[in-house]
Amino acid sequence: MSLGEKIKEIRLQRGLTQSQLADATSITLRTIQRIENNEVNPSSHSLNELSRVLEIDFSELKHKSKEKTYEFNLTFKITDMTQFLNDLKTLVKIHWKTILLIVIASWIITNYTDIKSGIMDAWGGK
Repeated sequence: MSLGEKIKEIRLQRGLTQSQLADATSITLRTIQRIENNEVNPSSHSLNELSRVLEIDFSELKHKSKEKTYEFNLTFKITDMTQFLNDLKTLVKIHWKTILLIVIASWIITNYTDIKSGIMDAWGGK
């Protein structure tokens, strides 16, 4: 029996719905669904939350699993993004001349051959 199936079995024994389990933990309903369907392996944090609410120790089950565990955690906080954008605006306000110089220099470098041939044509009177 997989870890996800075991979690589902214990949840049902406790008389909880997936929604109730999500409300009792800091885990989203979709994550609980994905764990129970074995689409993902639960993170250590998720296992701790599930252990706390379902009153069972999952650490032994996780370590006995023969499957390799790959964890991918992505935390996205909108307040952090807002702060980043504010910092970026401040940076542009302070250093706009330097940024403009870099953009112009990059444009000249990437178009050097066209600029050179245009100057040579104009200099030669063509």
